Amino acid sequence: MHSTPQAGAGSRSYFGETRTTVRILVVGNGGREHALVWKLAQSPRADRIYCAPGNAGIAELAECINLKATDLDGLANFAATQKIDLTVVGPEAPLIAGIVDRFEARGLRIFGPSTDPARIEGSKIFAKELMARYSIPTAAYWRCDNPEEGHEHVHDFFTHHPEPETRLVIKADGAAAGKGVIIAESEEEAHQVVEDMMTRRIFGAAGQRIVLEEYLQGEEASIMAFTDGETVVPMPPSQDHKRVNDNDEGPNTGGMGAYTPVPVIPPTTLDTVLQTVLRPAVQAIRDLGIPYKGVLYAGIMVTAHGVRTLEFNCRFGDPETQAVLPLLESDLIDIMDAVVNSSLEGIDVRWRSAASVTVVAASGGYPGSYETGKVITGLDVACRDAHDDCIVFHAGTREHDGKIVTAGGRVLSVTALGSDLPQAVDRAYRALGRIHFDGMHYRRDIGARALRALGNC
Repeated sequence: MHSTPQAGAGSRSYFGETRTTVRILVVGNGGREHALVWKLAQSPRADRIYCAPGNAGIAELAECINLKATDLDGLANFAATQKIDLTVVGPEAPLIAGIVDRFEARGLRIFGPSTDPARIEGSKIFAKELMARYSIPTAAYWRCDNPEEGHEHVHDFFTHHPEPETRLVIKADGAAAGKGVIIAESEEEAHQVVEDMMTRRIFGAAGQRIVLEEYLQGEEASIMAFTDGETVVPMPPSQDHKRVNDNDEGPNTGGMGAYTPVPVIPPTTLDTVLQTVLRPAVQAIRDLGIPYKGVLYAGIMVTAHGVRTLEFNCRFGDPETQAVLPLLESDLIDIMDAVVNSSLEGIDVRWRSAASVTVVAASGGYPGSYETGKVITGLDVACRDAHDDCIVFHAGTREHDGKIVTAGGRVLSVTALGSDLPQAVDRAYRALGRIHFDGMHYRRDIGARALRALGNC
């Protein structure tokens, strides 16, 4: 799993065919973006890779530039000036803000959905209404445009569901960095969440409108897919761990770890998701007049009554990308080129048959307030035993006085591969055990649910 960007520009011949080398700009600074840069750099087509703004780990593979992911004009100007052939967007914020529209208006090639399709993540209400219109299986829901409607629907729901175990899911309509979903376990708590989101605006403008949903029992999974608006190619299913503490306790985070394969998603269930969730969603977006191009991420719940869709995201997941992308055997540049060119049908997307586990290390206090600037040690020896089947992906890191220090809530993640899940889990935690910074904490049960299903614990 070692790679460096290739030098030189132009065209080269590979096995009898000429493939053009490309200059790439990756937008973002997290672990997901490190994984994208790392995978793109493995391609013989990679001429030069830039990342805006990047992090300390990305800087080893790409030239980091001091532009924020939300500086759409600055990024477009850079891409035009540096003759960037392909821009790859990691986080949702620039996608929802219209970076694809901005680039395409200037004739710049970019991987990701335009503003209208990106609403599938940018607005939970838009997504739920689209699912209802196209019979995509999902939970019952109620749209609330103001606090009064929110409180009214909360009261009605608990009046008709008086059972002690009743729960209600409350979602901010807009994007909230993966944290805008709260499960209320009582009517009193639900009323408080409505106030927090819609009146106190704890998630800012994202809580201007909210969605109430019935609580679904089952097991969650994340399924990402490449799509050019017609062809849909799913990636291996993964399972994220949102809560900060073991046993799914504590507040939600951006994600504390992920693994693949997921026992609850055998090939037959994956095909069901492809046929009843992913393809109908792509068709629904196409019917709106603008094809969906990029990665479509479906968060699903496998219930006793079948698959239900929890949400859609308009980009690669984090930390799911760190777990899934190391299994990709095909050239990622070829895939992204085909998506942009609407020719994905002609690409053979191949995956390594192995297990992969990603564990996130976070700053003390995360997902609440935390300090930065803590020196990180052990990075050079972390993956010593697993060699090429282990890699550290940086997220909230930077270089200071020749040392790597913390610069965010989710600081880094360790991804390890194995012939099976127990081996991958063991490698990931062994590597993480060699890394240290003050306040460092991480979940110690990533993959435990799968291991129990497999009879390993």
